[in-house]
Amino acid sequence: QSPPGEGGVGTPIGEVWLSGNDCRFATGPFTKRALGEAWQEMPPEWTGTHAERSAPFPLLVKFLFPEDKLSVQVHPNDDYARRREAGKGSTGKTEVWYAVAAREDAEVFVGLRSGVTADSFRRAIGDGTVENCLARLKVAAGDAIFVPAGTAHTIGPGIVLCEVQENSDLTYRVFDYNRRNPDGTARELHIEKAMDVLNFGEQRGGKVQPVRAGAGCCEITHYVACPYFAFEGWKSVSRVDFETDPEHFELFVVIGGAGRIVWQEGASDYALAQAWFIPAARAGGAHDGPARFRARSAALRCSTLRAWRVCRGCSANHPPMRLGRSQVR
Repeated sequence: QSPPGEGGVGTPIGEVWLSGNDCRFATGPFTKRALGEAWQEMPPEWTGTHAERSAPFPLLVKFLFPEDKLSVQVHPNDDYARRREAGKGSTGKTEVWYAVAAREDAEVFVGLRSGVTADSFRRAIGDGTVENCLARLKVAAGDAIFVPAGTAHTIGPGIVLCEVQENSDLTYRVFDYNRRNPDGTARELHIEKAMDVLNFGEQRGGKVQPVRAGAGCCEITHYVACPYFAFEGWKSVSRVDFETDPEHFELFVVIGGAGRIVWQEGASDYALAQAWFIPAARAGGAHDGPARFRARSAALRCSTLRAWRVCRGCSANHPPMRLGRSQVR
């Protein structure tokens, strides 16, 4: 499998990371440099004044291509990660999924069904029926699903997701359908840590009810705003002006269309499934043609997903830069 629109036949791909620490810039002054390394050196004009450059790049963006159910799992919040996982980055994981494509039978499981308690959940782990404890959601292209830290979840096959999350790889597997590693050993589970962080109270995850607003020739769909990011979808058919904020950078991921980015003293073509880093210190811009998808960081003040046709107003010293993908699974 390949990212949307790329086709090709070969070894199946489970995930493609677009903004991982090892992803390298394909254009701009940091060409061939890893994002995690370049981030530490970027001045506030690039990162935005609210960014913590001493910490890793704040958000991880992926494409997911599951062709089998993923494990039933849960992620810790930041507080638990700081106290119990200091050696693994000390960052929890809240995430949102956007369905780029989905078969008719595609589904995800997010959150606990009413009446599930810690005791009943633990019993279900033991007898292999834990999936029955989860809320089942049918998924269609264009749906967004919010998965805050502490929410039990799994993803079914037949769906292509674009995921935005805190930059953390902390995952506690609860049940893995009795699958085994290539060497025949059972896959590791993390039941006690999972029970520590699972939310058995009011469930806050699930399918998002978006709010749509027009901005001239551009339709903006607001999906999620949380302490780690805000998530929007953009769709346009002609040039659209936009502004960035000196407090945060922008990271755009193209999920529809192709075109050309233009700034003060340069231009570059963009294509489907590419991620572009837009520095904070620039003027307004514009984009033309069919395009969609945007996510904005809220508390970190970092934007993370937007697609566009043509952008104008970037300074020559702070041009847009394309990130190369990093295939990891």
